[in-house]
Amino acid sequence: MTSRVTSRSFLVLHGWQNHRPRDHWQHWLTDRLTGLGHTVVYPQLPDPDDPDLEVWLTELSRHLAALPGGGERVVIAHSASVLLWLHAVARGVPGLDVDRVLLVAPPSASVLLGYPEVAEFAPPAFPLALPGPTRLVAGADDPYCPEGALAAYGDPLGIPTEIIPGAAHLDLDAGYGSWPAVLSWCLDDSAKLTARPA
Repeated sequence: MTSRVTSRSFLVLHGWQNHRPRDHWQHWLTDRLTGLGHTVVYPQLPDPDDPDLEVWLTELSRHLAALPGGGERVVIAHSASVLLWLHAVARGVPGLDVDRVLLVAPPSASVLLGYPEVAEFAPPAFPLALPGPTRLVAGADDPYCPEGALAAYGDPLGIPTEIIPGAAHLDLDAGYGSWPAVLSWCLDDSAKLTARPA
């Protein structure tokens, strides 16, 4: 449990076609954590409409290296950035030894391979030895992961997985402009990741 940790830094990573809209829960979370005095890095990754995996891996390394030391370091990746993280793990990219990771709403291989812009983000071969405590949360009805995130990622990776009914892709289209449960998890890793209040 990390609720007693006072010094934290967060790296928040967006997905495909995400230009960090102000109304997205990742912006909401960044604002709340910053307001509580934590360091938050929420970069606009290059060319989000037509991302290059190699470029994004370089950016990931750069932002990880820039996180301050001396406290808990946390990564929160949504959608295509979940796959970015898994590719970094598969390649042994330096700097992945953070204290905990939250993977949110990863799209499945079948979906990614259907779009030339993100086909190279299709998941690397499993199993993968994840470098630290990792948790997965996804919607039960995510149109970008029709196989289900538990079957596609949670079970093969052997990580704790929470499936939220009716949460779809956990994005603005699903009503996730705010998400109190993810803020609670950021402050205490034993917090349950639940749907946002109606």
